[in-house]
Amino acid sequence: MTRITGHEDADELLDESASLWRITAAPLVWAAHFLFCYVGAAIWCAKIGSAEGLAALRLSILGLTVLALAAIFWIGWRSRDLSEVGEVAPVALREPRHRHRFLRHAAFLLAIISFVGVVYVAMPALFIGTCR
Repeated sequence: MTRITGHEDADELLDESASLWRITAAPLVWAAHFLFCYVGAAIWCAKIGSAEGLAALRLSILGLTVLALAAIFWIGWRSRDLSEVGEVAPVALREPRHRHRFLRHAAFLLAIISFVGVVYVAMPALFIGTCR
């Protein structure tokens, strides 16, 4: 029987918190992109509201979208898990390495969903004809 020292327990807690941040990172980028695009467009149309300004609005949404997609791609790339392919029994999730593998997989899937979400949030910028 192995004993878990306080140092090992602290390391496991640190790894768990890093995994939880990784799992929330991509949806946070998606939410920030959504907020900046829609609030930015609303402020832009309320303050400027001209047809000439729509090109600048589209370019700013495009730039923000490229940044968000790059960040989500990086998060997904770092979260992918190519090792130990196969199913894990629910009892095995008690082991830290299986929990971390599960959290990496969940973070990867959330990154995919967030990537698609960012694309859908940016699509209305293609069809903006006027601020009215």
